[in-house]
Amino acid sequence: MDVLRIRGGVPLSGVVSASGSKNAALPIMASCLLAHGRTQLERVPDLVDVHTLRQLLTDIGCHIESHQDGVLSIEVAEESSSEAEYELVRKMRASVCVLGPLLAKRGFARVSLPGGCQIGHRPIDLHLQGLSALGADIEIRNGSVVASATQLRGARVTMSGAFGSSVTGTCNVMSAATLARGTTVIDAAAQEPEVVALAEFLNAMGAKIEGAGTETIEIQGVEALEGTTFTIIPDRIEAATLLIAGAITRGSLTVNELCLAHLEAVLELLSDIGVCVETSGNDAVRVEAGKNSFRPLRVSAVPYPGVPTDVQAQLMAFLSTIRGQSSIRDQVFPDRFIHCAELNRMGASIQQFGNRAVIRGVDRLQGAHVMASDLRASAALVLAGLVAQGETVVRRIYHLDRGYEALERKLRCVGADIERMDAADCLNPPQTELRYTA
Repeated sequence: MDVLRIRGGVPLSGVVSASGSKNAALPIMASCLLAHGRTQLERVPDLVDVHTLRQLLTDIGCHIESHQDGVLSIEVAEESSSEAEYELVRKMRASVCVLGPLLAKRGFARVSLPGGCQIGHRPIDLHLQGLSALGADIEIRNGSVVASATQLRGARVTMSGAFGSSVTGTCNVMSAATLARGTTVIDAAAQEPEVVALAEFLNAMGAKIEGAGTETIEIQGVEALEGTTFTIIPDRIEAATLLIAGAITRGSLTVNELCLAHLEAVLELLSDIGVCVETSGNDAVRVEAGKNSFRPLRVSAVPYPGVPTDVQAQLMAFLSTIRGQSSIRDQVFPDRFIHCAELNRMGASIQQFGNRAVIRGVDRLQGAHVMASDLRASAALVLAGLVAQGETVVRRIYHLDRGYEALERKLRCVGADIERMDAADCLNPPQTELRYTA
């Protein structure tokens, strides 16, 4: 099993590019099930989650070819199977995105209840309620969702949950509604850029969707969708992670091939902390943090267009290095704080109170052996390792590989002392003296 070994203390400097968005690519790939003919997707990131969904789509009848520079060609070859098996679905929650397309196109779907990161309870009730409102018969049988419908019908549905609108639920229902008879209106729809990207993709295939990016999405059902060519949007979470990497190491780092409009809340927050943020056009941001005086901050992770919950852990690592008391409240996934204990092992001073963490900045983090609990927690531990004194070894980086394309290579290209290696070669914890300062 691989680990990442990081020797901290090197300010990052240079230029690095963001990859295509994982959270956009996955529902778009799943929606290829709706189309006749071949679809070509460009800028698809090379990630474990993409490989997992590719295998799932292959198992249910898709022919998929890889080309250079992140291009995938997807075509439905046969439709005899509509079952997404447990062994694949358990690895990735986004596998549930095949439920709506399978139901709409083939009239039947059996999808195992999803797995994924350990970041708290994430039911799919809203997916099922929405599809049921469209006329599907749904039951939970032996750990799987079994759904059937002769013809879906347009309806008014809501995606409002206890902690905000469901992004994957919005994607699932919107995809299914493209082939439903009549008009579907989704109220309290998720407004994330990934939802907008899916709507643009479906429209490129011939769907009639209006209002994506607002609270109300209207879909007029059509008879059929046709294959198209589409480019995946930049990954705003990866871009934010890289920008925070530049800031936490007190470096000077430019991230390009991003979408500036998708990062407004994060850039404003970094500026409020005291990071110098410079934009160039619509697709590049430079952070300068070498001589800055940083300020502690109160942060709330909320649905888009606010600060994303997927950046919460990375911000916590950064705030741990800033003198004074900061706090982070996660209003999307209130249990998403497993990384606090691992950051504390590196000398951070973090206390959790329900869905809120209080961070008291310390002078210096210390290298340690730490263990990732989920995708974004693994990124936070890498960021902490980049600035920590001594050597940090991050284990369970298979979480990282689910959502970051060659992160260690990108960081190494801008000066980080980081390498991937076999866990057997990193058995002994680093010996670094810890002087706690609160």
